Amino acid sequence: MVRLEHIKEIVNPTPSKIVLLVLDGLGGLAHQKTGLTELESAKTPNLDRLAKESICGMLEPVGLGITPGSAPGHLGLFGYDPLQYTIGRGVLAALGIEMELEDGDVAARGNFCTMNGDGVITDRRAGRIPTEQCAELCRLLDGTSIEGVKISVAPVREHRFAAVFRGKGFSSALGDSDPQRDGLPPKDIEPLVTGIAKSARIANKFIAQTKQALSGREPANMVVLRGFAKYPPEIPSMREAFGLKPAAIAAYPMYRGLARAVGMDNLPAGNTVEDEFFTLAEHYKTYDFFFIHVKQTDSAGEDGDFQRKVKAIEEVDRALPRLTSLKPDVIVVTADHSTPAMFKGHSWHAVPCLLYSKWCRPDAVTAFSESACIGGALGRFNAAELMPLMLANALKLKKYGA
Repeated sequence: MVRLEHIKEIVNPTPSKIVLLVLDGLGGLAHQKTGLTELESAKTPNLDRLAKESICGMLEPVGLGITPGSAPGHLGLFGYDPLQYTIGRGVLAALGIEMELEDGDVAARGNFCTMNGDGVITDRRAGRIPTEQCAELCRLLDGTSIEGVKISVAPVREHRFAAVFRGKGFSSALGDSDPQRDGLPPKDIEPLVTGIAKSARIANKFIAQTKQALSGREPANMVVLRGFAKYPPEIPSMREAFGLKPAAIAAYPMYRGLARAVGMDNLPAGNTVEDEFFTLAEHYKTYDFFFIHVKQTDSAGEDGDFQRKVKAIEEVDRALPRLTSLKPDVIVVTADHSTPAMFKGHSWHAVPCLLYSKWCRPDAVTAFSESACIGGALGRFNAAELMPLMLANALKLKKYGA
């Protein structure tokens, strides 16, 4: 893998345009009845046409056998080694909704959830309550102060919220209270290193107070926290590392936070894929790198809804001509990880990837799918190697060495 400092040496800024279209959780597994994945089941004439003109392969978000979270999955696509650079999920959630963060703040990502009388979580997402209800509940919890630590709470989207702990000595080295699946009780937040028992105690007191405040407010009668992280993250911006003027078009706050953390400008996303492509056209002259994020594929996979994921893929395909009509110099379509519907969560499986430019060597792939891309000329490669390929095909890299 080429290191960032070596890429920085040969960056050659040009007006050429790169569009990275990320269908979150796109990768899938075969349906038991049809033997086809969600992508293979979808009608995708436009993606298939683009694949015929592209070079294709299978992308490993982090490494063989590693199931990536959303942050490392995207960092790899943006050209950062996710094993070297990390941005905590809590910080991303807070940045994504533009909470004011100060040096030393610790942020956590929270879920409103449903807990039964036996103390067992029956729904980690509280039925995906409306964002308006989430905002109302956050107002109940916001502004708590425990042992000198102020806790700010703000809604993210649906059942998700961000919590920021501000106080001298509060540590981010804390475990999660989220058991990550239904049918289990919330976990106590444990210190991950010695000497921070006070931080764990404060976090657990906050959850206990929250449980009391939410009593009787089914389905959102409890919270779980995960991804404690300290601000700011130490990561070079995409402008600094790759000489790009980048922009993000993402509706979901967490991905807007991730884009902001690596130096992208966030543009309006609207409510549909068509809205996102309209924004792309509207701002096309201003930027030379666009990250477009589609969340619906991942949400359907997490809910175990195979057909809804198929329909989400088809929606992207129908809208794709609005993107291709702009004639970007480089188009990449891929994913940050796989979210097979049968898993109802992320998995370690590689994801399909296509790269279009007039300088690429099209291979024999004639459809955009897992079974087709596995035979593509790019082979199986690491996500962090995608950025140099995009830059090269956009003629944004000079020769390395004499």
